[in-house]
Amino acid sequence: MERLTSFGNDPFDKPPCRGCSSYLSEPYIKCAECGPSPFLLCLQCFTRGFEYKKHQSDHKYEIMTSDFPVLEPGWTAQEEMDLLEAVMDCGFGNWQDVAYQMRTKSKEECESHYMKNFINNPLFSSTLLGLRKTNNCHYADGAVPFKPTDDPPRPTFDSVLSRDMAGYMPARADFMEEFDNYAEWDLKDIDFVDDDSDILHALKLAVVDIYHSRLKERQRRKKIIRDHGLINLRKFQMEFELRKEIRRLQEYRRAGIKSFCSAKVYERVKRMREDERRKRTMLCDVLQYIQDGRACQQWLSKQAAIDAGVTPAVTAITVSATGRRSAPPLNLTGLPGTEKLNEKEKELCQVVRLVPGAYLEYKQALLNECRRQGGLRLAQARALIKIDVNKTRKIYDFLIKEGYITKA
Repeated sequence: MERLTSFGNDPFDKPPCRGCSSYLSEPYIKCAECGPSPFLLCLQCFTRGFEYKKHQSDHKYEIMTSDFPVLEPGWTAQEEMDLLEAVMDCGFGNWQDVAYQMRTKSKEECESHYMKNFINNPLFSSTLLGLRKTNNCHYADGAVPFKPTDDPPRPTFDSVLSRDMAGYMPARADFMEEFDNYAEWDLKDIDFVDDDSDILHALKLAVVDIYHSRLKERQRRKKIIRDHGLINLRKFQMEFELRKEIRRLQEYRRAGIKSFCSAKVYERVKRMREDERRKRTMLCDVLQYIQDGRACQQWLSKQAAIDAGVTPAVTAITVSATGRRSAPPLNLTGLPGTEKLNEKEKELCQVVRLVPGAYLEYKQALLNECRRQGGLRLAQARALIKIDVNKTRKIYDFLIKEGYITKA
């Protein structure tokens, strides 16, 4: 008699033959008397009358095959399973990919068979209706199932728009990562057994209640996103552009402009005015530090870039160039390790704003490296001490000057 096998297409998913240990391929034989674990044989071992322990060659048997129609002629049970698996892998509507994965049916055959037997079939329609009613009862407490917004964007995976949408997948009307995405981890190891104590049983129930509250919060956030259309960035982008255009037209109205030709002249003059204002501002910033050669050089470089029509690069100005007040010396009172420092080391820690404990660690590390190599370079000190390079130079110069270490 024929039975539909529960194994997949891959022969490695099936258990091996008990006779020759080869992977089974349909059709194959299953002993109807041996159990509870199935006793399976390939056709070759079955024809030879293979016997093993309790299994005898005269036992009743079943022929395991999926080569028979289930829903309509021309479609075997195996092809039905292949079709469902292909639709699950490729997505509903991608019939070209579904047919390519099935190999045995065309695109039109896959679409018509699926629509006829799994979508428009009254049996399956009633089943889906029952599931829908069950879901509606499940969300009767106010947690409405999430629905996609009108015309949601469909960005490519890992694009900027996809990241802005928080991994929203319009085809599934869901997010790649949920809010409180690891809420289920607290439940993965919970198992209700009969010998649990009352306290342990109550604790497990409390964990389940907490998980339910986290699910309600997840649904509440989805409802807010759905009701306010927050996932559709196109609407917000259009609104932003409209507001920007309205502000521009209002600026033209305040300036007394009534034609777009005059608006072009206004924009050109406005850019020139802003360039001149930026030049005057830069000049005022530098004139008060005119005696500093580096500040003057930076201003001249920016001015040359502006005259050439190039956006000037932002150059970091040192504390001496900007004239800003340096940070006050560090107060070492009460800090651990201060008593181990001499007066010069205390002065160094105050100026560099380095706590004594860290300084002593850096000093010892540099001393050990200097003794090991017979000398130490500044680059080696910077590689050894992972702090600000200017502080490393000051510590290195101080130790060289005081004779603690020597240059390589």
